[in-house]
Amino acid sequence: MLPLPDDPRMTVAEAWQAGREHLAALGIDEAGITAEVLLRHAMGVSRTGLYLAWDRLLAEDAWTRYQAHLAERARGRPVAYIVGRREFMGLEFAVDERVLIPRPETEVLVETVLRLTAQTPAPVVVDVGTGSGAIAISLAVLRPDAVLVATDISPEALEVARANAARHDVASRVQFLEGDLLEPVIAAAVRADVVACNPPYVAPEEADALPAEIRDFEPRVAVVAPGGPESLHRRLVGTALRALKPGGWLVVEVAAGQAARVVELLRQTPGYRTVQTQSDTLGWERVVSARRDGQEGSEGTGELLSPLV
Repeated sequence: MLPLPDDPRMTVAEAWQAGREHLAALGIDEAGITAEVLLRHAMGVSRTGLYLAWDRLLAEDAWTRYQAHLAERARGRPVAYIVGRREFMGLEFAVDERVLIPRPETEVLVETVLRLTAQTPAPVVVDVGTGSGAIAISLAVLRPDAVLVATDISPEALEVARANAARHDVASRVQFLEGDLLEPVIAAAVRADVVACNPPYVAPEEADALPAEIRDFEPRVAVVAPGGPESLHRRLVGTALRALKPGGWLVVEVAAGQAARVVELLRQTPGYRTVQTQSDTLGWERVVSARRDGQEGSEGTGELLSPLV
């Protein structure tokens, strides 16, 4: 922990400055913003509340909590895990080491699904590898008529996702299924308008070179693709044809520089057409989507979906 100053009477502003300097000295990026987030969490206040208290003395218990948060960040623990939440699509999600931290670039995937289903009434959307539930729950909030099915191989991740669904009052509209990729969806005879997924795409041999906050804290099963960067994309491309309605869309996130390989995979797989990409704010092709062959609307609207619970 940081040593307490000689004079324990420290203002909120002085505490922030001490934290910022400590993190900056450790080479942590965005030291000022990080110190502010951790100090607000230690105090239990909003950003407005922090600045209203800027010149007031910081309570000793808040300083103790702040020191502990700074120490956690110094050892590499991500800020989202320290404070227990992360914003995604304007919504707040609870997160911890059981789930991958939602990234801003994944919002491109959600926006793509919304665009592709804009003219589809009550679309059935499957979120594969849901983790915290950020994708499925965001879609449920933003498309109140949509039916969502979310899968994950990790029962611990599904616990987090269910809690987040309840938090956003969409638990009755998102069905969570435990299993590997699309296996539980196919077993339940679900036919989807969209299958969406942000699969792991880090090669096993590259895992040790990841930043410590990813390598040492985020769940490996959500980060590393056991068979190589496109191994899970390849499995999805093959099995999604069994879960999609004719005319339905497969929408997957890819790593920076990976899009061309996934596009080629889809173009070489019989059963898909209209392969396209969507870029993130940095200009990287971040989302690849492809349409299943067949006439739209020829197989109903998801009546085979088991009842939501």
